[in-house]
Amino acid sequence: MQLQFRAVRETLPGLKWQAHFEKMWSAYSAWFLSQGEGARPGYMTCRQQLARHMPELVPTWERLIELGGGGDQVARMLSLYRPAPYLAGCSQVLWTRDEPVLVRNYDYHPGRCEGLFLQSAWHGTRVIAVSDSLWGALDGINEHGLAVALAFGGRTITGDGFGIPLVLRYVLDLCTTTAEAVATLRRIPSHMAYTVSVIDRAGAAATVYLNPDRDAEVVDARVSTNHQHRVEWPEHAELTGSVARAEYLAARLADPGESLSGLVARFLEEPVFSRHYERAFGTLYTAIYRPRSGTVEYRWRNRSWHQSFDRFLEGVSVVRYS
Repeated sequence: MQLQFRAVRETLPGLKWQAHFEKMWSAYSAWFLSQGEGARPGYMTCRQQLARHMPELVPTWERLIELGGGGDQVARMLSLYRPAPYLAGCSQVLWTRDEPVLVRNYDYHPGRCEGLFLQSAWHGTRVIAVSDSLWGALDGINEHGLAVALAFGGRTITGDGFGIPLVLRYVLDLCTTTAEAVATLRRIPSHMAYTVSVIDRAGAAATVYLNPDRDAEVVDARVSTNHQHRVEWPEHAELTGSVARAEYLAARLADPGESLSGLVARFLEEPVFSRHYERAFGTLYTAIYRPRSGTVEYRWRNRSWHQSFDRFLEGVSVVRYS
């Protein structure tokens, strides 16, 4: 299995985003319809909810619909309001010892990842993010030094709310500090259980538990995997090794002799690194976000890719998984 990663710079949605949409739309359309047309909300509901919770995104949403050829299904899917459910792995650490750093592994199936590293400024703030759901973000950093990442929260429940990648897009585009990000995460409903790691240039860090049936909760944790306070989906936790990963990373983080470089290396080793690609829980990349320098390193076992706001280079890298 392999995945082509692409680094693309486009300040406002245009021809580059349109080409990406055309490449990915068939897969997203199938996902959107996976539970039947009637399972997804109608256009007016999607528009009203987006305008209510994230009004700043509406003009961009309308522009993306236009670039996507228009149409009801495109508009509804791009709203990401009550989308079809999806699961992923992920391990995340907030490092605050000498400089603020967010380190994370994204675990998923190579064939279901967009593989797009996008630098944009859709709402006036420069953002480098890993794209998902065509305009959402799996993780990213903005020019103000705010970095965020998501991990599946380990519960099967779904409800009213938005797909978390769009919420992270909103946070990166509109927030400047951890405090602002937390306030936003408390306000916008998530349709599934997710854990969001947040850190800013000043070193303020937060882990936020989001659930469709509970209020958002900020917890005193620097490590997150795929369960929250306790395991609520034992089969998923066992399959992904969620508890073992969390305990291992917590022990490494608590070790006063552990360095940042040593901690990052742990993400490329078991039990944090996963080879379960066919089960959709294989590690696709490690991301190291440094808010003070405005840089990110995407790392694999045999290579790395550095990007920054001062020097963002477009290009392509093919990664093979086994």
